[in-house]
Amino acid sequence: MINSVRNTVLSVLNKNNFGYISPSDFNLYAKQAQLEAFEEYFSNANKTTNLENTRMSGTDYSDIQKAISETLEYFLVNDFLKPFDYNNTDVTRNRFYIPSLTTTGNEAYMINRVVLYPTILVNASVNTFVQTDRLIDSSASFIGLINPGDIVVNSVTNKTATVYTILTNDELLLSANIFPNTTTPYYIVSGKNYVESEKVSAGKIIGLNLSNLTAPSSMFPAYTQDSTLMQIYPTSSTFVIGKLGQVQCNYFRYPKEPKWTYVTLGGGEPIFDQTQLDYQDFELPQEDEFKLAMKILQYCGVSIRENEVTQFAMAQEQHEQPTFSQQQ
Repeated sequence: MINSVRNTVLSVLNKNNFGYISPSDFNLYAKQAQLEAFEEYFSNANKTTNLENTRMSGTDYSDIQKAISETLEYFLVNDFLKPFDYNNTDVTRNRFYIPSLTTTGNEAYMINRVVLYPTILVNASVNTFVQTDRLIDSSASFIGLINPGDIVVNSVTNKTATVYTILTNDELLLSANIFPNTTTPYYIVSGKNYVESEKVSAGKIIGLNLSNLTAPSSMFPAYTQDSTLMQIYPTSSTFVIGKLGQVQCNYFRYPKEPKWTYVTLGGGEPIFDQTQLDYQDFELPQEDEFKLAMKILQYCGVSIRENEVTQFAMAQEQHEQPTFSQQQ
């Protein structure tokens, strides 16, 4: 879709010789346009919810809320959070890094829910045989202890998988191949024993902890959040959450940064090449192609100081979906 959007933008600009936008400038404008359109989905979700509550929204093929939800759910991911370990032995602080490019590979736009898995069933064991998608430990006794859905963590690579089936007393079928080598240490976290943690503000948690009636407990935990870390409460020796696989975060990620990649011919004209390693298409649905082109044209109009381009793009974007702008 990104090449089609760029061709549309260049066609509009070149029609009246307004100017040329370089690939680097286009990629910058594409990033901002996609982010703007992405954030509009959350605003539109709120508007359509209000329309449903006032019986002004349709159903079946006219159910706008369904289309918006499906688009947003594309960006909804589940990741296990990386623990913050001061000295590789201190795991009683219940602190974890929030989702980011360096910790989970995705930047979090909004955290939806946080689930805790406090019970460790097997710890400090090693596998004794390698087979694809299997955990085999000849010294283990999995039957009666492990259940489907339990979380297996490779302690060396920090890769995780869930248990599909208990094949034998010492062999598990996993959801991913996380044990390519033998004698790899691992541990298993119970997937059945979990509890959802409630987010509270940093100022509110102080007041909650002052009372035995309102303080977070193992049954009703809470968490606070700053720019990089999440603090789980209660912080006590009886409620220790300190390993990868014990805190799962469900969150909306930012869309990946779009990049129109190209090869340059002898004449200097860039030709689209999607085989480049850093190529990235837009992540929004196909129906947003027009919207993205109009938003990029607005940035182009500002860049080349042509108000006519900006006004044209704004008028077309406003005309494209009047539903939300007119029904407030």
